[in-house]
Amino acid sequence: MIRPALFAVAAALGLAACGQTDRTPEASQNSPPRPALTAEQKAALLAALPAPYNAADLENGRRVFARCRSCHTITEGGPNMTGPNLYGVFGRQAGGHPDYNYSVAVKQAGFAWDGERLDHWLENPRTFLKGTKMSFAGIPDATDRRDVIAFLKVETGYTPPPQP
Repeated sequence: MIRPALFAVAAALGLAACGQTDRTPEASQNSPPRPALTAEQKAALLAALPAPYNAADLENGRRVFARCRSCHTITEGGPNMTGPNLYGVFGRQAGGHPDYNYSVAVKQAGFAWDGERLDHWLENPRTFLKGTKMSFAGIPDATDRRDVIAFLKVETGYTPPPQP
């Protein structure tokens, strides 16, 4: 049985992608981005996230992400800056965003980004992956990390897996 919140998210994401069959990075450069989610769609997506992210405060996540905006964009098809664009980061292979010059440590990390890995990365990037060129000191507060990860899931095209 599909939970109502998950159904609403799936429907919203499906409607947002109507008529768009190819969402590769190359296609994103040549087609308009998907429409922004409404507040109701964001709330439904948040509710459909796995714990602990479904209990996050998206407004706090947005404020915490302000520390990251000088280096990262999160919009679909957005540019790489000092750091890579983070749209579609969940499920993406570490070091796998096109046209970004990653450190050897990130290129050779051998994992795909998920909430747990991003949580450890954000806590202290230099100890999580020695040799990274990311100079950010980290986010020590676990609640702030939970909130920014949920914010990124909602804002960067994440689709929760179907519930059994």
